[in-house]
Amino acid sequence: MKNFALIGAAGYIAPRHMKAIKDTENQLLAAYDKFDSVGIIDRHFPQADFFVEFERFDRHVDKLKRKGSALDYVSICSPNYLHDSHIRFGLRVGADVICEKPLVLNPWNIDALEEVERESGKRIFNILQLRLHPSIIALKKRVEEGPKDKVYDIDLAYITSRGHWYYTSWKGDVSKSGGIATNIGVHFYDMLTWVFGEVQSNQVHIHTHDRAAGFLGLKRANVRWFLSINADTLPEQVKERGGTTYRSLTMESEEIEFSDGFTELHTESYKDILSGKGFGLQAAKSSIELVHAIRHKKPIGLQGDYHPLAKGKLVPHPFDKQ
Repeated sequence: MKNFALIGAAGYIAPRHMKAIKDTENQLLAAYDKFDSVGIIDRHFPQADFFVEFERFDRHVDKLKRKGSALDYVSICSPNYLHDSHIRFGLRVGADVICEKPLVLNPWNIDALEEVERESGKRIFNILQLRLHPSIIALKKRVEEGPKDKVYDIDLAYITSRGHWYYTSWKGDVSKSGGIATNIGVHFYDMLTWVFGEVQSNQVHIHTHDRAAGFLGLKRANVRWFLSINADTLPEQVKERGGTTYRSLTMESEEIEFSDGFTELHTESYKDILSGKGFGLQAAKSSIELVHAIRHKKPIGLQGDYHPLAKGKLVPHPFDKQ
């Protein structure tokens, strides 16, 4: 049984990590978040110690080590811009680290973490759960076994509705979240480059507060992509049935279904890591380089080969009305 601590216990994704720790028959000894809405801990680890001040959490972790209950892993679900610092904390206390996406915001952060990882002798793992999805694994196999010179036409769309709270939170601050493409798209970019190879070209058509769209030329695919947090951009058929999320991946106009199980792969990720596998710094690097490039590219507007959903009317930032 391994000893875990969790940073970012009040976040949206934290319950999946708690469940994964429980499902793999390990124990959560301590958790930290500056917010105290963490009653979900009772479902999995009611005896875990919880802290709202990092200094006290840090002291507690040191006490655990001195009492013979040192941490084996630190799981990180904190806001994106804090990942780098919290990863370093985990390594300093002698633990391996499991971190949510995006691992960091900038490619050079990975280079620096590689050095810290070597110095500590511990490992940094990123949750890249789409690589474990049966449909995506099957897609990768299909591409690898297909014609070697084939370049596939791909359309990717992901819309996940968010309210005005999003813009007040750290997620609405590009310097903290990385913006739309980084915050909600990084795992899709990782999946695309994992399946279809490295980036050959990169165009951004639209990049605003609530949506982003562009074109990626990959080694084995031409990808039109669209991401949004605005419910008005949902396809009409989704709106009619009251849906708030839309996820679509088509290859040569054939829908690749991967919605089922999309949110249930954290336990599988933990199993891989605990068995000596898992995805490390280098696995995460290509997607971090890509989202960084997208974030800093100047949008060219609706020209060239763009995703059909990009044609929707742009809207002002909700706070511009105030």
